[in-house]
Amino acid sequence: MPSFDDIALQHLRDLTANPNAEFRDGQSEAIEVVVADEGRALVVQRTGWGKSAVYFIATKMLRQGGAGPTVIVSPLLVLMRNQIEMANRLGIRAETVNSTNRDVWDQVFERIAARTVDLLLISPERLNNIQFRTDVMPHLLENIGLLVIDEVHCISDWGHDFRPDYRRLRQVVDALPPNVPVLGTTATANSRVVDDVRQQLGADLFVLRGPLERDSLSLHVLALPNKAERMAWLAEHVPQLPGAGIVYCLTVADANRVAEFLRTTGIDAHAYTGPMDHERRLAIEQRLAEGDIKVVVATSALAMGYDNPKIEFVIHYQTPGSPVAYYQQVGRAGRAVDKSVGVALSGHEDTDIQDWFINTAFPPEQATTATLDALGNAGGMRLMDLEQVVNLRRGRLDAMLKILEVEGAVYREGSSWYRSARPWTYPTERIESVIEARRAEQAAMAEYVSTGNCLMEFLRHQLGDPAAAPCGRCANCTGNTYPTEVDPELVESALRGLRSEVIEILPRRQAPAGLREELNLKAHNITAGRALTRWGDPGLARQVEVGKFRDNEFADALVDAMAAMIQSWAPDPTPLWVTSVPSQAHPQLISNFAEKVAAKLGLPYLDTVRRARPTDSQKAMQNSFQQARNAIDAFSVHDVRPDPVLLIDDTVDTRWTFTVVGSKLRNAGSGPVYAVALAEASNES
Repeated sequence: MPSFDDIALQHLRDLTANPNAEFRDGQSEAIEVVVADEGRALVVQRTGWGKSAVYFIATKMLRQGGAGPTVIVSPLLVLMRNQIEMANRLGIRAETVNSTNRDVWDQVFERIAARTVDLLLISPERLNNIQFRTDVMPHLLENIGLLVIDEVHCISDWGHDFRPDYRRLRQVVDALPPNVPVLGTTATANSRVVDDVRQQLGADLFVLRGPLERDSLSLHVLALPNKAERMAWLAEHVPQLPGAGIVYCLTVADANRVAEFLRTTGIDAHAYTGPMDHERRLAIEQRLAEGDIKVVVATSALAMGYDNPKIEFVIHYQTPGSPVAYYQQVGRAGRAVDKSVGVALSGHEDTDIQDWFINTAFPPEQATTATLDALGNAGGMRLMDLEQVVNLRRGRLDAMLKILEVEGAVYREGSSWYRSARPWTYPTERIESVIEARRAEQAAMAEYVSTGNCLMEFLRHQLGDPAAAPCGRCANCTGNTYPTEVDPELVESALRGLRSEVIEILPRRQAPAGLREELNLKAHNITAGRALTRWGDPGLARQVEVGKFRDNEFADALVDAMAAMIQSWAPDPTPLWVTSVPSQAHPQLISNFAEKVAAKLGLPYLDTVRRARPTDSQKAMQNSFQQARNAIDAFSVHDVRPDPVLLIDDTVDTRWTFTVVGSKLRNAGSGPVYAVALAEASNES
């Protein structure tokens, strides 16, 4: 009769279609813990080590022994698709329930009830679905054979990829019978994250950590602060790199812009972002896997767990705020090739974007208290009702409610939220500690892009790898790296592309619930406008920043550029006069600039819009209700002409100021209102 080890090894060879395959160090040990010992294990191993092989083989052996199905909690759809393909190779009947296949949920649930499913893949967000928690999860918990939490670092708010829905897994784990094994896997967990995971999965957790060396990966760092220079560098060097690769950007807008620019230079580049259509993302993944695309320019939507052996280079157009996050993303390269390259292009705007992510990671105590007080006083409230009393954008408000629900402070019935009777105290000390840790990680990332020591050793130290040592391959070890000089013509081409980009200002079309009587936007439709540049860009955007914060005057070059943009745009019907949004912090700054633009266009400037009351900064307002309310009654209009008008401001962020002032102008009898801003400065993209 074959031994346990012999059976496991045969499954490995079936999975890999390699009759000579052997386990890597630790794989068979992890399988034994969850299958033979029915224990709980945490596997922290580098990308490409074979963590999925552990839970697929464990599933096969447990099912052969009569156990129930495996449930894998997996954070990304791209990860699920890879996992289902691998499961099929081992003859495992795998199903998934996610936001893209709602039409087959009933059939999947029926097969689960009939016990014909070996493995069910779900996202952590499924645990937030009341129907799934009440109708499906109890049955699963009664029959489950193995619970796998993939990318388990997401369960910890110490980690860079914390997801509130993962916190529900502690309740799931606590509800499991003691003989049901649990397996957590990740490639990115430092000691703080491991300790946090241990608290949630059990003190008797078996931890298997391996070295995080990537023998096939050569790391490089280049300081190119200017966006246009980085775009030019990519255009020059991507065609010279072997195979296919990924360029990572921190924002959706930059991913789209970089991909578009690379295409103009003849490079087969495609953007990949979270807001994109699911089918389009799937098609890009497939083409990249087939080697049919040279480069994908992506946000972190194409990062965690993405498995493509054809990736030979990963370049960061902007660097993330954590060495852990960077290691995870650069680890997409070199999974099945002998040589691969990871290049970090350090940019001027990196810190600002990183700061935004850190500053918005946790809701402030004031917002949390306001939420609990509102629910306690009013009873059930919907999200749209809470937005009227809590200054948080909807995504952050929803995330906060998930955490409060998991911790028992609130509960949900239908679409309404209620305050529970359980006492709850804002975890000030923990949140401050987490933020402090993220600031330390941000500082470490800044050190990474400037260190003269081994780059791979630096990353391994940051992930708590005790075996970290010089790699002998990176730019700092060898002294060989890529040049930072770029073709001036390519830089100028990138700058022209950035300057010529059409940046639309789309006015708000409907007032938030609770303000529709005060702000009837349907009666005063505002025309789409334009912004000259994006905040943080090189060239003109830098001049906007200098003029606003240093000189208190915008340069004549901006006047010329704004006038040229408006003339090129040629809105129809043609605007016949100009006015501006008065600045509270810089009273003459905008009006002086608008007067000069009007003169350049040969149009009269009228001081039509005036401040009626002081307001908070729109940047401080977090959702549409708060933003619109902050602008309503803040302005008055006088001496309005009946002709089309240009309404000028320095920056546009929430679009509510333009919308409210434009509505007032229309209500007072103006013609079409065209909003025009020097810079688009929102965080939405």
